[in-house]
Amino acid sequence: MARLAATPPTLASRSSSIDKVPQLVGQLNSDGIASLEADHTYAQPRRSEPPRSMKMALGAVDGSRRNSSADSISESASEEDYDAFRHDPMAVVAGGKGGGFEGATSGPAVETNGSKAYQSLKVPSNSRPVPPRLKSIPVTLNKLKEKGRYILTADDDALREILKTGIERERNPASAKKRRSKFSDLVFTRQFTTFDRQNVDSADSPFHGFFTLFWLGTAIYMIKLAAENWRQHGNILGSNEIMGLMFHRDVMVLGLSDGVMCGVTGFGLILQKLIFKGFLSWDRQGWIIQSIWEIFYIVAVLGWTLFREWPWTHTVFFVLHGLVMLMKQHSYAFYNGHLSEEFKMRAALRNKLKQLDGVAPAVTPSATSPKFSTSLDYLDHRPKASDLNQRRQSRTFTNEDGASNIDQVAAAIESGKPLDLDQIQIFQRIIKWEIDALTEDLKGKCTKGDNIYPSNLAIRNHYEYIVLPTLVYELEYPRSDKINWYYVAEKTAAVFGVLAVMNLISQAFIYPVVVRTIEMKDAGMLLQERLEEFPWILSDLIFPFMMEYMMWYLIWECVLNVLAELTYFADRGFYADWWNSISWDQFARDWNRPVHNFLLRHVYHSSISSMKVNKYTATIITFFLSACVHELVMWCLFKKLRGYLLFLQMSQIPLVQLSRSRWLKGRATLGNLIFWIGIFTGPSLLCSLYLII
Repeated sequence: MARLAATPPTLASRSSSIDKVPQLVGQLNSDGIASLEADHTYAQPRRSEPPRSMKMALGAVDGSRRNSSADSISESASEEDYDAFRHDPMAVVAGGKGGGFEGATSGPAVETNGSKAYQSLKVPSNSRPVPPRLKSIPVTLNKLKEKGRYILTADDDALREILKTGIERERNPASAKKRRSKFSDLVFTRQFTTFDRQNVDSADSPFHGFFTLFWLGTAIYMIKLAAENWRQHGNILGSNEIMGLMFHRDVMVLGLSDGVMCGVTGFGLILQKLIFKGFLSWDRQGWIIQSIWEIFYIVAVLGWTLFREWPWTHTVFFVLHGLVMLMKQHSYAFYNGHLSEEFKMRAALRNKLKQLDGVAPAVTPSATSPKFSTSLDYLDHRPKASDLNQRRQSRTFTNEDGASNIDQVAAAIESGKPLDLDQIQIFQRIIKWEIDALTEDLKGKCTKGDNIYPSNLAIRNHYEYIVLPTLVYELEYPRSDKINWYYVAEKTAAVFGVLAVMNLISQAFIYPVVVRTIEMKDAGMLLQERLEEFPWILSDLIFPFMMEYMMWYLIWECVLNVLAELTYFADRGFYADWWNSISWDQFARDWNRPVHNFLLRHVYHSSISSMKVNKYTATIITFFLSACVHELVMWCLFKKLRGYLLFLQMSQIPLVQLSRSRWLKGRATLGNLIFWIGIFTGPSLLCSLYLII
C-alpha cells in the first residue's frame, strides 16, 4: 500500500493549497496500473515544506512509517544494561595522533592547560540512546514500456549467492550466513585516569584535599608500622615471610616463562596470515583452530605452574598475565577473522561486478518487477560511520505484505528470472555501495593507510598490540606525541611505594591469620570448632583486606599508566568512579574498563549474535564467565575448588534487580551504602571461607 500526495502546480500556491489536496490510497496491480482512491480519513501531517515530487513524497511517507514503528521494533533494554557504556566526566584531550572520534569534538573547551584542551563528555544518564535505524534497501518501481530497454537474466548462481548474502547481512547482521562474531563499536579517546595529576577535573575537585589526607595518613601509619617491625625484628618488613616466598626460588624461571608465554601469542598472527593467503577460511576452519589453541594455551599456563610447584605469589602473577594474553589473542584473532571475511566478500563483489559489465542483455521487458516504496538517495554518497553502525545494528522494516524491500530484491535474484536493465543497474549501485561499506569496515578507525587490513597483519603491529594496555584489538588507537619521562619515574616510584604498603599490611595483619587457621587444621580441630572461630577471623581480615584493595590503585592507576606512557597509548580510561557505584552492574562496568570492554565486545555481543539470545541472557552468560575466571584465580591461591566466589558473584544479578526495584530506585545514598558493605565484607568473607572450610 502507498499513500501519495498530489503536488500543487505552482510554488506560490503550494503552501496555501497543500492541505486541500486529496490523499490517494491504493496499490500497483500486476498490469502496471495503479488503483487509487481518495482517503478522507487521513490527516495531513504538519511539516514546514511539502515534497516537491513523487520521489520525495515516497521518502517522506517511508520516514513517517519508520518513526511510527520504531517503538514496536526496537528491542527492550536489558535489565542489567551491561552494554550501556558511557563516558564518565573525565578529561578528554582534544587532538593527538590516531584513533578516537572521527572528527574534532564540538562544543566549548572546559579548560586549557598549556597546549592541551580538556573537554568533558556528557551523556544523559536517565535515557538510553536507541541505535539509529537503517533504511531498507530501496528500489524505485518503474514499469518500462519504452523501446530500447533491455533485460538481463541473473542465471549466474555465484552472482545470486553473492547478492543474496550481502542483502542478508544488510538486513540483519546477527543472522547473516556464517557470521559468528559481532563487535560493538567501542570508542577510544585521549583521556586521563581519575587520580592522575594531569586530569584537570580531578585536580580541581573539592575533594582533592581528602585524597591528599588519605595518602598522608597512610604514609604516617606505614612509618609507624615499619618502626615497630624494626624494633621487634630488626627489619622494617617484620619477619618477612612473604618476601621470602616471592624471591626464594624460580624468579628467573618465572621471568623467562612469562616471556615465552607472551612470545607464543604470535600463533594468531600466523593463523591470520594463512587465512589471508587463502589456505584456510575463518568461518570454516579458522575460528575452530583458534579456539582449540586458546584452550591449549590456558591449560599449558596452569599446567606449568603445577609442574614447577610455584608458591601462590608466582602462580597468581603467571596465571593472571596468562589470562590477559589469552584475552588479547582472542580479540586479535576474532576481529581480524571478521575482517578477513569482509575482505573476501569485497573481492568477490568486485569480481562479480566486472562480470556484470560483460553480460549481453536481452531485449524484452522483465516480468519480475518487485514492488519497492522507498528512494535510492542514500546510494548517492559514500557510506559514513553512522551508515556502518546502522548496517551492524539495524533491522529492516517491512511493508504491508510482511516482506521488506530487501526480501523482494533477494526473491527476484533468487528466482533466476529475467531482470530488466534498470533493475540490474540498481543492483549494481547496491553492490557498489556495499563494496564502499566493506572498505570502510576494513579501514576501521585508521587515519593512515599502513594499518588497514591486511597491512596490519605484521609482526610489529601484533606485538605492539600485545604490550598496549588494552584487551580489545583495533586497527589504530589514539596516541600521544612523546614520552614524559618524569611522569614515568613518578608512576614507577608509586608502583614500588604501593607494593611496599601492601607487603607491610599483608605481613602484619593477614599472614598471622592465615598461619593461625593452618595451625587449627594441623591441630585436628573439627569443622564445627573452626566455624566457631569464623566470626573472629572475619573481623580480623575486614580492614586489612580493605587496604589491600589498593591493589586496584596499583594496577589501574600506576602500572597501566606507566605502560601507556611508554607505548604512547593516549586512552587512559582504565577505570571510572566505581566508588560511587549504586549497583553491582555499575561497579562491574566501572572498576575495570579494559576487561569490561573485552566482555562487552567478545562475550556479551557475541552471545547475542551467535547464540541468538536476548540481552538479559547475554548478561547472565557474561557474569557467569567472569565468575568462573575469578574462581579459577581463587583455585590458584588456595588450591581448592569450592565455588564460593562463583556463588557470590552470580548473586550480584538479583542484587541488581533489587537496586532497580521501587525500594531502592532513586535512593543513591542507600545503594552506595549497600555497595560498600559488600566491598568491605566480600573479600574477607571469601578468604575466611577458604581458610576455615
